[in-house]
Amino acid sequence: MELYYLTAHELSDLLNRKEISSEEATAAIIDRIEAVDGRVQAYLTRTAEQALEEARAVDAARARGAALGPLAGVPMALKDNLCTEGVRTTCSSRMLADWVPPYDATVVRRLKEAGAVMLGKLNMDEFAMGSSTENSRFYPTRNPWDLERVPGGSSGGAVAAVAAGEAYYSLGSDTGGSIRQPASFCGVVGMKPTYGRVSRYGLVAFASSLDQIGPITRDVTDCALVLEAIAGHDPRDSTSADLPVPDYRSSLKPEVKGLKIGVPREYFGAGMEPEVAAIVRRAIAKLEELGAVCEETSLPHTEYALPAYYLVAPAEASSNLARYDGVSYGLRVPGKDIIEMYMNTRSEGFGPEVKRRIMLGTYALSSGYYDAYYLKALKVRTLIRRDFEAAFEKYDLLATPTSPTVAFRLGEKAGDPLAMYLSDLCTIPVNMAGLPALSLPCGFSQGLPVGLQLIGRPFAEATLLQAAYAFEQSTEYHRRRPELGVA
Repeated sequence: MELYYLTAHELSDLLNRKEISSEEATAAIIDRIEAVDGRVQAYLTRTAEQALEEARAVDAARARGAALGPLAGVPMALKDNLCTEGVRTTCSSRMLADWVPPYDATVVRRLKEAGAVMLGKLNMDEFAMGSSTENSRFYPTRNPWDLERVPGGSSGGAVAAVAAGEAYYSLGSDTGGSIRQPASFCGVVGMKPTYGRVSRYGLVAFASSLDQIGPITRDVTDCALVLEAIAGHDPRDSTSADLPVPDYRSSLKPEVKGLKIGVPREYFGAGMEPEVAAIVRRAIAKLEELGAVCEETSLPHTEYALPAYYLVAPAEASSNLARYDGVSYGLRVPGKDIIEMYMNTRSEGFGPEVKRRIMLGTYALSSGYYDAYYLKALKVRTLIRRDFEAAFEKYDLLATPTSPTVAFRLGEKAGDPLAMYLSDLCTIPVNMAGLPALSLPCGFSQGLPVGLQLIGRPFAEATLLQAAYAFEQSTEYHRRRPELGVA
């Protein structure tokens, strides 16, 4: 297999055996980006010289005999809503097109401390609002499996880069499925950790009670390594959980015997492509074959998750995005007075989807409608969380499709916001409940990847990784790569 399609842990082994240097691996990935990113369009900002400098520093440390972790010298990239000191962070918005943060996000700092090599910043839906990466104010990213299809969103660039061999792993953010849905569409592993497991400090906020940063990798072993590097308490994030970080790699045992897995019937309902449902059910049968006990169960309030989410998330977005007014930082469009300057800046700085969600959220929070909409949505959120709590009294994990469909064509849903929102039908309830969940490849439909979603108890990422690893080791789906030749 080509060097750029190795997993991070495979490259790490080569680096440790000194069969290749980090500088050589980084140069190979930079060449790969040059060869294919003109068609995939995963990157917004490339930091090739910085990456080579970081790679040389790791090589020098290795030559001195320094103790290095498994990610040292492994090239990666970041979704463009994670702050990077000295490197522009745009959130794929005109509002922040030239903004350069003065600090690193906590996850970025932790990866730097682990010796990671940063290749650049990756395209996304503007301010993480979307399911296809078509809402970027720069250009859409394309799915490496079929360049006429979307990679999913909002972490579409972060997932496409890993799938296309343009980074060994990446970090994304997940507010309603923005890591897991594109991971499903592009045939890679994507995890949303438990809310509070990974610091949000330095993540440009969309919906603060739902956002979570997580790894996007080529296999489950890489997912465990990256999660371990970025997880842990951070005093700069008041929602960060003060809990020890397990040795996630030690949980990677191909053993699920006796594990009880619930299969919620509500996730196989209307809108589900029959072949996707059949592939996911075969994957669940494989887990059963490996020794897990799988039973159908019910999460009765699932149907209310989508409408509740589209009140809670836009309400929080309306509040969080109020800071972009042309006064403090970001775009400023002049006007005859400060009110006109506000209006001009926000009108020209935000794209249509961001405006749509700000208006939805502002309406839901407005006087006379707060109780009818936002407060009611919070009550529904509690019911959804209680459904999961009841299920986890009986089951160790839940198994569902990650997305009701395979990747759809570019432009297919662009004019129909509701159809686009339905792409996250299977992932949104997890964010509403703050649970950990993981998507991994489980088959192909129409030649396109299908993802299996595993959902766990709070802070039970190790159990998720164990079950995912057992499935992965018994199948070959994670070894398949898109045939993305050089133009």
